[in-house]
Amino acid sequence: MDKAKRKAIIAGNWKMNKTASEAAVLVDELIPAVKDAACEVVICTPFTDLVTAVAKTKGTNIHVGAENVHFEKSGAFTGEISADMLVDLGVEYVIVGHSERRQYFAETDQTVNKRTLAALNAGLKVIICVGESLQQREEGVTEELVRMQTKIALRDVTAEQMANVVIAYEPVWAIGTGKTATADQAEEVCAQIRKVVGELYGETVAEATTVQYGGSMNAKNCEELLSKKDVDGGLIGGASLKAADFAVIVNAATKG
Repeated sequence: MDKAKRKAIIAGNWKMNKTASEAAVLVDELIPAVKDAACEVVICTPFTDLVTAVAKTKGTNIHVGAENVHFEKSGAFTGEISADMLVDLGVEYVIVGHSERRQYFAETDQTVNKRTLAALNAGLKVIICVGESLQQREEGVTEELVRMQTKIALRDVTAEQMANVVIAYEPVWAIGTGKTATADQAEEVCAQIRKVVGELYGETVAEATTVQYGGSMNAKNCEELLSKKDVDGGLIGGASLKAADFAVIVNAATKG
């Protein structure tokens, strides 16, 4: 597998942080900080910040994503946002299946798949999150679990659509805890994810698919993580809320 054939993507997941006015300030700080990036730079913001983010990043190298999407095109789904609504705003990416959605909001492998298909069919690029809990890692089922999550998420996704799919390995035990998978642990699981993609779509697609690591990647540990051959970028939580820290990670991806 040739890492040079894949696009490195650093995506910030702001989670439930920043009002629209605060988002404007952060984007203004980010624009000069990442303007020379050789990797793709994405910020995934709360729904209420999307209009501001899209307007502020126009003409820059920063791409905008949402943090979730519903699987129906329209209807009686109070509080939900459809893929067409995101596309109409100028949004390019969307995160699906984040562990916090799975843990707190009853997201399942099946709804992750439905959201993935809805987003891809609307023309969005999708960052699919997979990963195990601490108990599952300790029980030795990480590989089986991540393989299952990846396979179900990609059900009915075509080889052509895989050009718009990014898979993020996010060990649940490392999200928001300050704990981070070692670079070798991250590499091992990202390689397993790529192997699954190869089994489903062939080596050419697997070689072209961006696999990120997420889970407390920060300015201090990013260089080692991003140096691994199957780690093609990061889905960044807390560090994405500080322009200087986010820029360090972007620069590490440019080198990696």
